[in-house]
Amino acid sequence: MTGDIPLNPEAIGISELAHAKVNLTLEILGKRRDGYHNLSSVMQTVDLFDIVTFSEPPDSSEVIVTCDDDRITPEINLAVRAADVLGQKSGVTTGAEINIQKRIPVAAGLGGGSSDAAATLRGLNRLWGLDLSIDDLTEIAAEIGSDVPFLVRGGTAHVQGRGEDVTPITAAKIERFLILCPDISVPDSTAKTASVFAQVTETMFTRGQLSSKLAARVRSGGDCPPEFFFNQFGTIAEKLFPGWGEHRDQLMGLGARDVVLCGAGPSMFTVPPSKELGTAWHLLLTSVHRKNAYLVPPAPTVTETSGS
Repeated sequence: MTGDIPLNPEAIGISELAHAKVNLTLEILGKRRDGYHNLSSVMQTVDLFDIVTFSEPPDSSEVIVTCDDDRITPEINLAVRAADVLGQKSGVTTGAEINIQKRIPVAAGLGGGSSDAAATLRGLNRLWGLDLSIDDLTEIAAEIGSDVPFLVRGGTAHVQGRGEDVTPITAAKIERFLILCPDISVPDSTAKTASVFAQVTETMFTRGQLSSKLAARVRSGGDCPPEFFFNQFGTIAEKLFPGWGEHRDQLMGLGARDVVLCGAGPSMFTVPPSKELGTAWHLLLTSVHRKNAYLVPPAPTVTETSGS
């Protein structure tokens, strides 16, 4: 993806890449007193991204956020909330102009909105000269959304709690992901995650052992076999997204063995066994079947000095 989408040379100021994520595992441990659920997940960012640019406004202390996707209004844009929270925490009164070029499909389970928020924290930290560390930004991110703390740093991590407990681990040994975003209508994309969690029952709760075992395996430098992947929402994916199984079956019909739901769906991913097969499957999906699919490598961890 990096080579496919050049940064706009006319963009003035700072830019950050907001990478999508997939959940190698996603387990639900139980419901919390605050109404949220405790999770255990091994998460990985991938090289599919939105581009977020930052500049100082000419004559204003206001933070202005624009997006090239009309569906992402300021009222639901997590980047707006990220700017508000960071401004309150830091006491900054300087404004900013933030522009988001969307590339990550919306309401697809790939964390696009949360990644835009994480990129906003990193970008404003630089624009405003706050000199906050990635750890500082991760702590602030917990007030914005469940996936935002992980996406501040990205890479590979074991994520627990409602998403605020992020333990970075060694990069998973995965060459590439094939992500399929099926054309399934989501009635209310802004409330999709909440509606998905509303379908969770106690029978779906686990002790998080699959995530812990995979995290330990990756941390020790071991391989990352697809048969270890698991998403608890995948067990009810067809109920959540009628017709989802047909898209999964089409992907498996190409030869994919393990197809896993991305986050709260409806996107799904598989790890092709070779570059050649991945390229062939991607070509069949996009050119023959006219599907929205991406063949992308994993994205590395964000460093303290990343950005352009």
